[in-house]
Amino acid sequence: MTRTNAREIAVHFAFELGFSTVSAQELLDTFFNKETFALLGEEEPLYAEFPNEKQQKYITELVTGVAAHGAELDSYIEKYAIGWKFSRIDRVAAAIMRVAMYEILYMPDIPNAAAINEAIEIAKGYEDPEVLSFMNGILGSFLRNELPAEASAPTKEGE
Repeated sequence: MTRTNAREIAVHFAFELGFSTVSAQELLDTFFNKETFALLGEEEPLYAEFPNEKQQKYITELVTGVAAHGAELDSYIEKYAIGWKFSRIDRVAAAIMRVAMYEILYMPDIPNAAAINEAIEIAKGYEDPEVLSFMNGILGSFLRNELPAEASAPTKEGE
């Protein structure tokens, strides 16, 4: 399983939390077993491979982090979604942006550009081009305004 696939699974779980009364850890405990992944994998190729320990740790950090910082992440989304209330933003797009913003704010080993690029790539499978532009604008504005030094810093080649 690639990091991109693990990130997309984290987006699915972050989305699911928006409709659930269970904690992030309870949700993860429910899904992190080979039988559940095998069942999901019959209909969704993303779940065909069970994540290894490192991938589980990454997914867990993203999902629990997004859950713990949800209000903060949502306020950033609303702040940079000029003219839009958070309640009007598509829930899939919101889940994808939450994951990317969490990576930018709390996972320094993930390059900021990679977090945004991966978010947009994941969104291509779920959203229309107009929503992709909207999301890219929000994430770019967030990065430039909340982390201006990092946004202008040169990245290492290949990141």
